[in-house]
Amino acid sequence: MNRLCKLIALASSAAALAFPSLAYASFLPPEMMDTMAKYVAWFVVIFVPIGAIVLFWMLHVLPEKIAHKRHHPQRDAIHTLCLLSLFFGGLLWPIAWLWAFTKPIGYRAAYGTDKHDDYFHKQGAKAQAGELLDYELAHLREELDTMAAKGTLTAELKVLRRDLEAATAAPAPAALSAPATAATIAAKGGNA
Repeated sequence: MNRLCKLIALASSAAALAFPSLAYASFLPPEMMDTMAKYVAWFVVIFVPIGAIVLFWMLHVLPEKIAHKRHHPQRDAIHTLCLLSLFFGGLLWPIAWLWAFTKPIGYRAAYGTDKHDDYFHKQGAKAQAGELLDYELAHLREELDTMAAKGTLTAELKVLRRDLEAATAAPAPAALSAPATAATIAAKGGNA
């Protein structure tokens, strides 16, 4: 029996060697293999390095984007550190990443704020358009007054501070302005 199995295996191997054109190792016919390999090679040579560079750049400027979104007052320095990191093989990038997430307490003590000037310009534009609520406008004025007391207001922020004197707050939404009565709480299904 064992001898018969060996004989069958040898015969099937010989048959497979006798008809090699019936077996394909690819889903493509042999005449299209070279063409497909050429296209895949060109794709790998051209587009993979470009994609890697774009991905590297997007990851590399991430601390700068985070600092910009959080109105970090030292975002220009974080931007410079990200650029310097390119020349030092990425060694400075973790420092820029950590710096973008830190709360600049020392900066606030020295300058009276922990926001970038662009934040005040955006909020000032909203205040002049009447889009800030009372407490937001009061907070903006208070922060600018603190900076003025420290003597760190730029000329543009001094003009903004003066213009905020005439700014009016936006009307408060009904949910915030009206005191909650037992009837409105019960209608919403909440507890008083």
